[in-house]
Amino acid sequence: MAWNKAYGMIGMAMKAGKLASGEFATEKAVKTGLAALVIVSEAASENTKKKFRNMCEYYEVPVYFFGSKEELGHAIGKEFRASLAVLDPGLAKAIEKNLIHE
Repeated sequence: MAWNKAYGMIGMAMKAGKLASGEFATEKAVKTGLAALVIVSEAASENTKKKFRNMCEYYEVPVYFFGSKEELGHAIGKEFRASLAVLDPGLAKAIEKNLIHE
C-alpha cells in the first residue's frame, strides 16, 4: 500500500517541477546540492547502484533502491527511469516515510 503512495508522491514532485530524472540529471542534482532524496530502480545495474550509493554517501543524500525502471518511469509519465532525485526537502521526507514503512 505504501508503495503506491510513494509513486503518487513521486508523480506530484514531477508535476511540481521538483524532480530530476535520468542518470545525468540525478547525478548533477546530487553534486550541486539540490537533491534531498535519490531513488534508484532495483533493476538498475550493479554498477549504477554502486555509483549512486557511493555518491549519495559522500554528499550525505539519502538513497533508496526501489521499484522497477518501468514503475519509476510510469510514476513520472515517462517510459523508463533508473534514477530520480527529489529536489524538495518536504516532499523528499514524505516519500522517504512511505519507502521506510513498507
